[in-house]
Amino acid sequence: METLEFIIYPDGRVEERVTGIIGSSCAEVTAAIEAKLGIVAHRELTSENFANQSLVSNSQPDRLSVEDVTRFSQWE
Repeated sequence: METLEFIIYPDGRVEERVTGIIGSSCAEVTAAIEAKLGIVAHRELTSENFANQSLVSNSQPDRLSVEDVTRFSQWE
């Protein structure tokens, strides 16, 4: 399942998390949203970005731990 999650911090930063999109099409899905949000200060690609769609199973990804959250993209 494709999921986009947004966290808005008190200082105005917005963190966007994308899961379930295999390959580089993630950039196409999020481009319009990012254009409205403003300048992207940081982008960190996940392993899903580098995966070949034909090799990926349909299983659900594991939930993230608190430590994993700090590694996602953030706008400053």
